[in-house]
Amino acid sequence: MSLELTSDAFTNGQSIPAKYACTGKDISPALAWNEPPAGTQSFALIMDDPDAPMGTWVHWVLFNIPADTRDLPEDLPITGKNVDPNAIYVGNNSWGNAGYGGPCPPSGTHRYYFKLYALDRTIDLLPGATRDQVLKQMEGHILAQAELMGTFSK
Repeated sequence: MSLELTSDAFTNGQSIPAKYACTGKDISPALAWNEPPAGTQSFALIMDDPDAPMGTWVHWVLFNIPADTRDLPEDLPITGKNVDPNAIYVGNNSWGNAGYGGPCPPSGTHRYYFKLYALDRTIDLLPGATRDQVLKQMEGHILAQAELMGTFSK
């Protein structure tokens, strides 16, 4: 059985509602996933836009999501500002902010990928880490991954 990532807000390949973008409330959508592989110790979630003019734009970085978590609520509050082993750690996005930054393409329709990783360890980084730092720590520790892609245009 493979890991699957879904949202009540949009289906894979469909448009992300404006509520979750810079033209709306700019809040994170609710996400849910099924049972991960045995041995999963934590999850990481990265949302990015490969269609950005300056290269891939990172919108959201979460890591050390507890292994027993199966969903994230809409408008997830920023957590992990201190080193709490039960908190979801929030990394910095391409704006240099911790937390979610919704779709906001300068022109045209962009694709936004939500990528969930089931890991066999927790990540030894502090909140505020970048996507690249998180990806480097994940190397060799990914048990499964799932992807949900939505599109958005202003």
